[in-house]
Amino acid sequence: MTLRELYDRIGGDYADVTGRLPSERFIQKYVLKFLDDGSYDLLLRSFAEGNDEEAFRAAHTIKGMCQNLSFTCLGKSSDELTEALRNGRTPAADGLLEQVKADYQKTVEGIRSFQESL
Repeated sequence: MTLRELYDRIGGDYADVTGRLPSERFIQKYVLKFLDDGSYDLLLRSFAEGNDEEAFRAAHTIKGMCQNLSFTCLGKSSDELTEALRNGRTPAADGLLEQVKADYQKTVEGIRSFQESL
């Protein structure tokens, strides 16, 4: 799998990331580091515990990583969740968390497949 194919698979914007970051090698390095970030686990734990402030920070971190890496699909859902948590949990937050979960799994599965193809 190529980096471009990964981006197509996960709903990312390959043209955007290659236009902003210096090389495919650099992009690949940070795409693979995405797997090691603990923000998603923190989001789930904080959300379940009702710690909306910590859940907001975790969702915001995921959103930022997605913007930097042009992970458009996960970036959109994490942005919407961030806004639903910004001033305390809104009624929409539960449904938005489910969308983030689905988009995150799709992204991680794609990255792992890409990693296995190296």
